[in-house]
Amino acid sequence: MGCQCRSNDELQQLVDEAKKYASNGTVADYIPALEKANPEDLSVAIYYPDGKGYCAGDVSGKMTLQSISKVLTLALVLMEKGEDYVFSYVGKEPTGDPFNSIAKLETNKPSKPLNPMINAGALTVTHMIEGASVTERFERILHFIRELTQNPNIGFNEEVARSEYNTADLNRSLSYFLKQHHVINEDVEELIELYSKQCAIEMDSQDLARIGCVLAMNGKDLLTGRQIIPGDIARICKTFMVTCGMYNASGEFAINVGIPAKSGVSGGIMGAVPGKCGIGIYGAALDEKGNSVAGIKILEMMAKKYSLSMFNL
Repeated sequence: MGCQCRSNDELQQLVDEAKKYASNGTVADYIPALEKANPEDLSVAIYYPDGKGYCAGDVSGKMTLQSISKVLTLALVLMEKGEDYVFSYVGKEPTGDPFNSIAKLETNKPSKPLNPMINAGALTVTHMIEGASVTERFERILHFIRELTQNPNIGFNEEVARSEYNTADLNRSLSYFLKQHHVINEDVEELIELYSKQCAIEMDSQDLARIGCVLAMNGKDLLTGRQIIPGDIARICKTFMVTCGMYNASGEFAINVGIPAKSGVSGGIMGAVPGKCGIGIYGAALDEKGNSVAGIKILEMMAKKYSLSMFNL
């Protein structure tokens, strides 16, 4: 067993060190609302199964989930539809391509997305969320995330959702391709609206760490004693986080950090250290692959200091 974090001050030292690397990145600019973020913002929270938690940096600052939401909608859909159904429409293999690439859809037979962590796969998963309207389906996602965080006030950023919807032409292209090949069968604009709202769900790093902890403990919230996600589904989610969670830097991240993690282009990273803790990070400055520069650096330092790599003996 590795040591645990003991204080907020201890984490603050890591934040101060990692923050120096933020200048090596830039904020996401292809979604106008995200371009307003402060590239120097950095916060981290760590949450343990017994309810203890520590945080440092501007932890009151909120981030939108963006691609982190892909893990959570996958868990929800697996719970509702089952593995056989979900994986008949989306694969389980990593891809070296950018997260928004259409290339593999054109070359794969059948033309189903390689995994749920790329945009084509995430759109396919979101398509599976049940409900009679976009509003009803979005409420299902929100309810699930509020349950995971034990925070009934989780909502979404309307400005970011609108900005994403208005600039989602590439996701529309992916969706029309998927519709042409009978992977999805709904109105594309409704799917894009739902997906844009899903990505714009907003929380702070402490909420994110709490979700990570539920995944780390095989889907169970030990404080309430509730099994929110079945253990086998939590295992599937963590496996995708290891193989595909950090876009096409996932292999390097597994070697350098070794924590199941999922990033988003808002600068968020959710970590789930199996059997140990959850980690939530927000650092808006991204590298060329879409991952938080300072966020990755702080995870490297935390993994070393607290012996968090799942590959340690």
